[in-house]
Amino acid sequence: MKVEQIYTGCIAHAAYYVENNGEAAIFDPLREVQPYIDRAKKDNAKIKYVFETHFHADFVSGHLDLKSKTGAQIVFGPTAKPNYEALIATDGQIFTIGNYKIKVIHTPGHTMESTTYLLIDENDKEHGIISGDTLFIGDVGRPDLAQHVIADLTQDKLARHLYHSLREKIMPLSDDLIVYPNHGAGSACGKNMSKETTDTLGNQKRTNYALRPDMTEDEFVDELLTGLTTPPSYFPKNVLLNLKGYESLDKVIEKARRPLNPTDFETLANVSGALILDTRNANDFAKAFIPNSINIGIDGSFAMWVGEMITDINQAILLVTEPGREEECMIRLSRVGYDNTIGYLEGGFESWKQKGKETDSLKRITGEQLEAMHQTEDLPLFDVRKKSEFDSEHLLDSVNIPLNQLNEKISSFPKEKPFVIYCAGGYRSMIAASILKQRGFDSFVDVSGGFNEIVKTTQLPKTTYVCPSTLL
Repeated sequence: MKVEQIYTGCIAHAAYYVENNGEAAIFDPLREVQPYIDRAKKDNAKIKYVFETHFHADFVSGHLDLKSKTGAQIVFGPTAKPNYEALIATDGQIFTIGNYKIKVIHTPGHTMESTTYLLIDENDKEHGIISGDTLFIGDVGRPDLAQHVIADLTQDKLARHLYHSLREKIMPLSDDLIVYPNHGAGSACGKNMSKETTDTLGNQKRTNYALRPDMTEDEFVDELLTGLTTPPSYFPKNVLLNLKGYESLDKVIEKARRPLNPTDFETLANVSGALILDTRNANDFAKAFIPNSINIGIDGSFAMWVGEMITDINQAILLVTEPGREEECMIRLSRVGYDNTIGYLEGGFESWKQKGKETDSLKRITGEQLEAMHQTEDLPLFDVRKKSEFDSEHLLDSVNIPLNQLNEKISSFPKEKPFVIYCAGGYRSMIAASILKQRGFDSFVDVSGGFNEIVKTTQLPKTTYVCPSTLL
């Protein structure tokens, strides 16, 4: 059976392309839909359906643009109530793609409309399931997201729905089915996902904690809810965009594709109140940057950290990028609903320097330099890794302020006293450093190689390592 997984690692997202006999279907597409259109064109196929497994929280789906560009029918599972035309399928309903069949299996739990699609080949053999956020490899979808949009859908209520969906709808299926989930490791839609992005259902029945056959409903709920961290703040906003609709990506990019010389860039920044977002790598940013800009590097979990750290999804944004990567940054912003990019610095940061405009900088040090400083100064140490990383191993006397809590805990950092910040490898700490600098903090340094470098190159005292899976 022709099933292609189209995986986007920076947001740990999997879309699927299914084609047979000149007809194609796309499952859970990203915002930029041209790659799906090009893929179907390569097969001389018409995209007939866009299947959505649920209203996504971690990205804005491309279903509306695909419908607009190709005429494909949008399909949701039972109970979905979008604010636009879509086919709301019934449990057990069958759709055809050429000689293939797609069977709807309503699996509420992650959300109430969550649906798994059973893939059946031209010989009527069941091939696999596109499971959305119902079943991951090594995990299942967290049930605490919907309550941020609909208060009555408590995490306990949805967890119990998920228990029954898994045991009554998924586990009775054949062991040889291939599981095609919507996410892999790195997504915040689960808590313990595998790096693998497909598996057999039989192996998941043997290895996935949530599919243990002897679990009671209460045991399942307790285990599922234990260890859940606060979901990213942009998740409810993305749900509403996917539910209510959004502006086409073409129009968003057309507005954003506005090159500005340094003088015009500076003027627009001053009059518009736009946020200057510098997407260069952390080391280049630290050496010199436009005052009051923040750094979120494009070569990392860019969209996720934009969603976490820029609290207003409608915030006007001016981009500073590496030349040639402007549109990539615009698209990746729009993947999580940040559609108000109003221009970019033509020629990148180099053009700003050549014009003699004011710049700022941040001091970065190595782990060995930190060790030398620590011997003569009592510097507060701030670790901006996730709590689970910190709990696994950390420097003695360090304070954990996870990056996604920086905005609400900014007062925890001393303004008049020098301090040190670090993360695991230097990406997240530079995001933190740029925000601290923007808020008026000057007396701090960032460890460029982060905790990983500190462990490898110093003898600074630290806690005994505990495996993160043990903590879970």
